[in-house]
Amino acid sequence: MTAPERLRIATYNVEWFNALFDDDGRLLADGEPSARHQISRATQAGALGIVFSAMDADAVMVIEAPDTGSKRSSTRALETFAQTFGLRTRRAITGFMSETEQEITLLYDPDRLTPRHDPIGAPVGKKGSRDAPRFDGTFRYDIDTDATPDLIRFSKPPLELAVVTAAGRRLRLIGVHAKSKAPHGARTPEAITRLSIENRRKQLAECIWLRARVDWHLARGHDLLVMGDFNDGPGLDEYEKLFGHSGVEIVLGLDVPPEARMYDPHAAMAQAGRMNLTPTTARFWLNPQQRYFEALLDFIMVSPRLAARHPAWRIWHPWNDPACLNTPELHEALLQASDHFPVTIDLALTGPGARAASATRRDLPT
Repeated sequence: MTAPERLRIATYNVEWFNALFDDDGRLLADGEPSARHQISRATQAGALGIVFSAMDADAVMVIEAPDTGSKRSSTRALETFAQTFGLRTRRAITGFMSETEQEITLLYDPDRLTPRHDPIGAPVGKKGSRDAPRFDGTFRYDIDTDATPDLIRFSKPPLELAVVTAAGRRLRLIGVHAKSKAPHGARTPEAITRLSIENRRKQLAECIWLRARVDWHLARGHDLLVMGDFNDGPGLDEYEKLFGHSGVEIVLGLDVPPEARMYDPHAAMAQAGRMNLTPTTARFWLNPQQRYFEALLDFIMVSPRLAARHPAWRIWHPWNDPACLNTPELHEALLQASDHFPVTIDLALTGPGARAASATRRDLPT
């Protein structure tokens, strides 16, 4: 019998990774300030090297990866980063360009897997479509119930990858950086409320678009992972009651049959809300309150057949993960590297050509 193939896949939002590289993709590991408060570029770069090395993942979905543009290249910058720190994830692949300086790029070990950018959906451009078009297009969806479709565009189009592992197993990966709900630029309470609701509507529309793509893959029997920063989570803010569900819950598919639901154990814990035992993946400084705020924003969702294989998830939290807490160098590096912490999943996959049994409600993790 063929031994199971094992993969570790990570998602990691690296705050202002772009600021650590020049236009030629060279790493700026010097004493100049990074874009992170009171942390030099050398300190942040070194901390990232420690974190990536400690994770030892076969692939890392980098959220807020370095920019791609007329002069800059996300893949070139990340491959330089990997070479600098001797990482086995030494190749990078990206998809549609972002409208911001933050790309979604997969850094991977070419000895373990081969990814290909494979966007799904019709390339409708700005005219839009109601039928979940390709992620660089426009989604026509009525987000404010005025009977007039709104035009929804991703500022950071999700990265869709078709992946073949070394043993021949096929997977689909979607990297996500959903719209922030923060009311940036609002000054009055009224403006803050108005912009917060508008941003949440757009974030939910993006998640509805994503869920349509999930349905497309599941209908075809694909093994799927959806991962990244959703800027949302069950019970995260007071606006969730206004809209009924969080964007994360929409992508997971709470109102669909069990065989069509995606699964993430950290989202499940947040939904249960037992004694406020909610894990967190990000840590931000709130200046008005003069304190840190933590939130669950980063997820790795898997399709039912993968969930039935009982993978192991881990949040590399500097205080809540015992190994991270008790390894001083890694603990400090996680705090210096980014305002988000990595999330990993360890998957045991079958050999080439084999299929795991279809998941039932009884098979799914609880």
